[in-house]
This record gives sequence, structure tokens and C-alpha cells, in this order.
Amino acid sequence: MTENQPTSTLPTPSALLLDFGGVIITTAKRPTGLDDATSHVVGLLARGLIEASAAQVRASLEAGLAALTHWKHASSRRREPRELTHREIVGDFLAADLPDDARALLVAEAAELLDALQTLITDHHLRPGVRRLLDTAASHGIPVGIVSNAHSGRSHRRILTGLGLYDAFAVQVYSDEVGMRKPHPGILALAAAGVGADPADCWYVGDTLDRDVVAGRRAGIGQVLITRDKHTDHPPFAVADTADATFDTPEGLADALAASLAAEAVEATAGSGLGAAGASARRGALLVDHGGVISLSEKNPAEMMRLGERLSFLLSTPASPLEPGDAIAGITVARERRAAAKGDSLAETSPHEFWVDHFGRDLDERARAILAAEAVDLMHRYGRAKSRRVLRDGVREAFEECRAQGMPVIVVSNTLSGRAVRDACREHGLADLIGAYVCSDEVGVRKPDADIVREALAIADANPALTWFYGDKPHADAAGALAAGISRRVIVRGGAVADAPIDEALRSGLATNVVDDATGLTALLRDAVSISLQS
Repeated sequence: MTENQPTSTLPTPSALLLDFGGVIITTAKRPTGLDDATSHVVGLLARGLIEASAAQVRASLEAGLAALTHWKHASSRRREPRELTHREIVGDFLAADLPDDARALLVAEAAELLDALQTLITDHHLRPGVRRLLDTAASHGIPVGIVSNAHSGRSHRRILTGLGLYDAFAVQVYSDEVGMRKPHPGILALAAAGVGADPADCWYVGDTLDRDVVAGRRAGIGQVLITRDKHTDHPPFAVADTADATFDTPEGLADALAASLAAEAVEATAGSGLGAAGASARRGALLVDHGGVISLSEKNPAEMMRLGERLSFLLSTPASPLEPGDAIAGITVARERRAAAKGDSLAETSPHEFWVDHFGRDLDERARAILAAEAVDLMHRYGRAKSRRVLRDGVREAFEECRAQGMPVIVVSNTLSGRAVRDACREHGLADLIGAYVCSDEVGVRKPDADIVREALAIADANPALTWFYGDKPHADAAGALAAGISRRVIVRGGAVADAPIDEALRSGLATNVVDDATGLTALLRDAVSISLQS
């Protein structure tokens, strides 16, 4: 393919929609990338007291990555392909050849693993001309969105933050966060709605024919453009659609935008103008709740205000500004709507349901489109903003006792954002002592549903009769553990439940032990070892 610049000036766009890889960023495989990825996975498994050879892990990763490439090519022939979930990518591809316990642990940590692998295996470099393109668009009130097929949208957000470009985009739409992947036209339609523009008035810029150009044509994008990168000239199969123009680098794209602006005055846009099983099966494990157990919570007004400011940035328009305080009040309303809708159901509320259906119920199409695209990231921000976490006494010592006894520690938590829970544990210095996290927002069900507890048992390859569950809510933690057959159900005081229900749980046998803090748990663990040695 030779460069095909337009023979005449392109019409000025109402908005720019850009692919991530091949347009904003170019990638290169790191020479030690697969070795580093292998070491990372081996370390994750070791944290859960699961042994796996580096050779076995590397072979599974290599096979899984190769199979994923074929899957992506095949998906590009579909009219409306869906994206694989994080758990499918890890369980069915990357960890498919590993033992069941190793695979189960990695599936539970799928989002964390895929985020890490993105920059362990591949280096990411900003393409020339991108900053000039973004500056030109911003100075003329042209909103810019990202539309990318991604196994880890959060890694893309992390990379952009490192480059100082995060706030250059009015909306970021990643396939793993919205569930559909190019050439599905809906992903471009969502982005166009998010920037408040008619697809026919947008430029969409990608680097592939089979995904980007086809998606642009199906979505009715006004100008479908290409910046050439490593995959451009080698489509996996013949593609009938062609681009309106092809540029060797984004520098040519920046020139084309400047030319279009010089040729005609920028008209008022339709959008917002937003800118910038073996022997181990005989062992037990410690399954532990997070909130009220590992840590206590304090109000976090500063972080909540930052969330309000982010929502204001995303959703405000000149005609309808949204103040951060009003956005925070909207979150309270969304929580009330969520509680009313959920009722007694143990199904977890998804980020899309919370932000689009509850928070965005009364908002316009543009705002709801932005919320749909940003829901996963917003839920992580909300999980951090909802409370500041304070580590409870004795927790580290209890986890260290489990490590000394050869018992894996698995967090089993009802969560707004499992990612935020991991953040808190990492900040408390506990990450190396926790094997995995089984979080309701990732699994889809909440305690006391026994399935979420059984998933943790499978990861630990643990015998329920030898396993401990440490929580603060008898009705959720002890009840879920009992339903899964766990024999030792310890409830800690001082969390989310008053003493009277805890005392009743102990009298009824729902709880087997009650402690004041994790120091009491450590004493129980040591007593159990002593009794075992004497018997």
C-alpha cells in the first residue's frame, strides 16, 4: 500500500475518533518480554502457594498468545463481534495448559494480569505528530475520543497518564470495557455519541483494514482514515473496503486537520466541545473478607471531590454544566436506585448498570454514551473515593502465620471495584501475602451466594473442612462460608455489624468463633496447629 493523501482538503470534522495502537501509540515487542511475563505469572502463583515451572508457564503463554491472534483475525470477519472477557482470555487462552488450581488463581486475577502483561511484553511509544494533532483539535474545540480493541483498557489509560495525555480525550472506549470489538459498528457509534457528534461528521483514524476501515464504513463515519503501522499492509484476509486517505504517520494526519481548518471556518459542532488436585487438596486456606476485616473505612472527601470533578469534566457542556458537588449528589441517588433495583437478589450490579442505568437514568444520550464507555474506570475511581482504608490490628501477622503454615490467603469480598480492593491491600503492604482476590463485581454474584466462596476454594485447592473464613458479617460471610461447607467461620467485632447479631451468630452456630481483631485469629490458627500435632 502506498500513501494515499486526499486530492482535496478534507471537510473539517466535528470530532476526531482515534484508534490507540497504530495511531496514538506504536508498539514493539520487548526482547525479554515473555521472560518477564513468565516470571510475573510464576510470582503470582507462588503468592498463592502454587508451584509452577517457568517452562510450563512460558509455553502456555506462548500458545495462548498465538491462539488469541488467530481468534482476533477470525473475529474481524464477523458483523458484530463481542469482546472476550478478561476471565475468558486468561482461562481459555493464556492459562489453558496449566493445572486447575493455577488456572483458577490466574482467572480470578485476570484483570490484574492482563494489565501487567500489556507493558511487560510490549513497549509503547508515542507516534510523531500526535501531540500536534491533539493540540490543534483542542485549540479549535474539536473533541477527541479513543476507540480501541483492548484486552486491558486500564493499561491504555495508565500509558496515557504516563505520557501526560489522559485528559486530552473527551471519552475513551475500550472493547474489554464495553463488550464489543471492532469491526462492530456499535463501538464507533458509542464513541461518536460520547463526543456529541454525528458519525457522518467525524473522522475515524485507524491502522488496519479488516477492523478499522470496515468498522468505519459500517458505522457511517464521514472520513475513514489510516495512519500506516506494522499491520496496515498485511491484512489477514482480503478486504473490499478502502480508506479515504492513508498517511505514513500521524504527522500527515495533523497536516490534513490543519489544512481543513485553514480552508473553512470551524462550524458549530453538534457536540459538547469537551477538551482536554493433588496433595495440596488436603490443605486448608484462609478466606477473608476485606471491608471491616482487613481494613476499616473513613470518609474520603478529597478523593470523592476528585471523582466529582472527573464526572464534571466528562459530562459538562457549555449549555448544561455539571458541578462536582451535583455529580457527587447524583452518586447518592444512584446508590439508592441500585439498592431498590437489587432488592434481595445476590447478583452483583455491573459498572454499566450503576453508571448508565442508575446515575445516568435522567441524562441525555451523549452523557449516557460517555458513562457507558467510562463505567469501568469510574467504578474504580468510586471504589477508591467511597472511603479511605485503615489497616486493622494484627492482619499482617495473621497472614504471615498462614504463610508459615502453608495456607494460601484468598480475599473474598462483596465489592464495588475489585481493583480498588487490590489497591488498598497493596498500599497496606499485604499484596505479597494474598494469593488472589475473588470479588463480586468480577464474579457477578455476592456473598452469601456460595459460588463466590467455592471459587476461592478452587483457587486454593483447599479442603473446606480445613479452611477458615474470616469476616465481619454473619449474614453474608458466615452464611456463605457455611453454604460452601467451610467448618471454621470466625467473625471479628468492630466491622460493619453490631455486637448483638454477632453474639447471636455464635450462639446459633452460624459462627464458630468471635474475635476482637486479627490477633485473636492468629491465636486460633496456632491453637489448631498445636491440637493437630498432639493428635
